[in-house]
Amino acid sequence: MAERVIPLVDHRTAPLPTPLASAPAPAGTLLDARGRPLRDLRISVTDRCNFRCSYCMPKEIFDNDYEYLPHSALLSFEEITRLARLFVAHGVHKLRLTGGEPLLRKGIETLIGQLAALRTPAGDKLDITLTTNASLLARKARSLREAGLDRVTVSLDGLDDAVFRRMNDVDFPVADVLAGIEAARHAGLSPVKVNMVVKRGTNDNQILPMARHFRGTGVVLRFIEYMDVGATNGWRMDEVLPSADVIRLLQTEFPLVPLGATAEGETAERWGYAGPDGRHDPTLGEVGVISSVTQAFCGDCNRARLSMDGKLFLCLFAGQGYDLRALMRGDGRGGAPDAGIEAAIAAIWQGRADHYSELRASLPADAAQGMRRVEMSYIGG
Repeated sequence: MAERVIPLVDHRTAPLPTPLASAPAPAGTLLDARGRPLRDLRISVTDRCNFRCSYCMPKEIFDNDYEYLPHSALLSFEEITRLARLFVAHGVHKLRLTGGEPLLRKGIETLIGQLAALRTPAGDKLDITLTTNASLLARKARSLREAGLDRVTVSLDGLDDAVFRRMNDVDFPVADVLAGIEAARHAGLSPVKVNMVVKRGTNDNQILPMARHFRGTGVVLRFIEYMDVGATNGWRMDEVLPSADVIRLLQTEFPLVPLGATAEGETAERWGYAGPDGRHDPTLGEVGVISSVTQAFCGDCNRARLSMDGKLFLCLFAGQGYDLRALMRGDGRGGAPDAGIEAAIAAIWQGRADHYSELRASLPADAAQGMRRVEMSYIGG
C-alpha cells in the first residue's frame, strides 16, 4: 500500500492562535507581518485527480493503493461557503477552486452557485475562478458558467500528443483538453488561461508550438517554471528552464513587448505580441511567465490556501497549516461562532511572514530540497 503523503494529523498542523476573540471586527483590509494584504483565497475541494503528472502526483506514489481522504473529512459545500464568507469580510475578493482535479468533486456547480452569491463588504461581486486539467471541461463548461463561474485556467503541458500523454501518465489525449478549452470559450468562461509547466529536457520543445497555437485566439498562455512543491516530484534545479530563457526563445519567432500587471500581487509577468508598428496588438493576445524559482514574487503575495479538509496554508511551499475545520466543527462539542473564526483568521494572517521563494535563492540546493513542504495536490497550485 502506498504511503500516505499528507497524514490527517501530523506535524503539519500548527496550533491555532489564542485567544480567538481578541481580534477586532473585520474591516475589509488585513495585513500580514510584511504588510501584504489578504486578497485571494484558493480553495482545494478534493485531493483526487485523474492525471498522474510527474511534477504533481507521480504514479509511483499516488498509485491504485493510495488512500485518499474519506468524504467525511472533506469540508462540506456549506462549510466552504461559510469560511469563504468570513475571508471575504477580511478583504478577499477572488476565490479560486482547485484540487486535485476540482471537477471530480460531485455537485461542484452547487458550490459555485453558493460562492457566486457572496458579496464584498462594499456589495461587489467576487471573482470566481477554477483551475482544471480540462478532462471533464467539455461536458461541464456550460453548467459551470450558468452556476456563476467567471473564468477557468487549464493546465496543458504540450500540444504534441505523445509528450502530453507521457506527462499526464494516464494516456489522456491532448485533443480532449483542447475540446474543453473551446467549450469554455464558447460558454463565456473567458479569458481562458492555459498554464504550461516547463521542464527542461521533457517538454521545452513544446514552447513555440504552444505559442503558435494560442496566439490570436483570445486564450492567455502562461509558462510556469518547474517548482519544488512538496517532496514527491523529484525536483532538481537543472530541470528548471528560467522564464528569461523562455522569453528569449519566444522572441526568436514573435516580437514581444512588456505589459503591466492587471492586478495587485499578480504572479505572471505579462508580454504582448507586437504588431507591425512594434506596439502590442490586442488581437494577437499575450503570454505570461511565472518565475517563482528564478525571480521570487513573495514581496506582494496576497494569497492564502484552504485544503479540502479545512487546513489553512499561508504559502504554496508551506510546511504546516492551521486546522479551521476543527475550529468550525468543535469535535462534536459545538464549533466556534463566526466571530471566533474571523478572529482566528485575522491572527493567523497578521502573523504571516512566509517568503520561501526568496529564502530558496539563499540556501544551498540540498538544504532547500530537504525542507518539508505540503504537496501541491493537497492545496492546489
